[in-house]
Amino acid sequence: QVQLVESGGGLAQTGDSLRLSCAASGGIFSTYTMGWFRQAPGKERDFVGVITRNGRSTYYADSVKGRFTISRDNAKNTVYLQMNSLKPEDTAVYYCAAGGTYYGQNQYEYDYWGQGTQVTVSS
Repeated sequence: QVQLVESGGGLAQTGDSLRLSCAASGGIFSTYTMGWFRQAPGKERDFVGVITRNGRSTYYADSVKGRFTISRDNAKNTVYLQMNSLKPEDTAVYYCAAGGTYYGQNQYEYDYWGQGTQVTVSS
């Protein structure tokens, strides 16, 4: 059983940067693909990006490509989401997830989820 805890969310202004962290425990972190998702009020949970087990490959949703970067430190059992050039439409609860598929972009491909961290971007 893997436990995931996100941190780093908060209030930002348009154009600001935030870095989210997701600390994992209870499993072998390096064996999991790690994804980030977000859910805005009244909307479905959307894919943000994914990083492979060894951290060498990433893939992003078009809406964040070029602005967000995912990285991981397997020695620290932590995955990061660096968010630059934030926009009001990035406002959402951000979740990290751990799963077994290589490039999972569907939430149903993930087995474990964090509790989420709120990111609010004001204009």
